[in-house]
Amino acid sequence: MEPLTAVRVRATLAGVELPADKAALLEHAVRRHAEPLQLAALRALPDLRFESVDEVVQQLRIHGDFAAGS
Repeated sequence: MEPLTAVRVRATLAGVELPADKAALLEHAVRRHAEPLQLAALRALPDLRFESVDEVVQQLRIHGDFAAGS
């Protein structure tokens, strides 16, 4: 399994209707057959309403979910 990167998260969440809460992001990721590592990272997000995929990526960076250098 490849490490979690911002590029992969953005690809998984492409086309998600925003703003979206964590549950909607997870539902979208499941429909797109996201890998377990991506799903686990999305489940660990705080219960916020996200206005953009960049906000999701920022939260994942804050929580240290990305591989080094991503």
